[in-house]
Amino acid sequence: MVITGAETDVCVLSTVLSAVDLGFRVVIVEDALCSSSDTGHDALMTMYRTRFHGQIDLVSAEELFETWRPE
Repeated sequence: MVITGAETDVCVLSTVLSAVDLGFRVVIVEDALCSSSDTGHDALMTMYRTRFHGQIDLVSAEELFETWRPE
């Protein structure tokens, strides 16, 4: 499941945790997220990298497009 969106520390967090609970492998497009709170955004990005690295992959939009580009 690929996730982008607004409010990294609210709506995106809720979606990510629900997807993980349902057993999905989550791919977060880190340069396609935003939040009204830089502190909250930064804290969640750190948590995704350190606590959820087994369930969540962080990629850039460019990396995602490269993966999806037909050969």
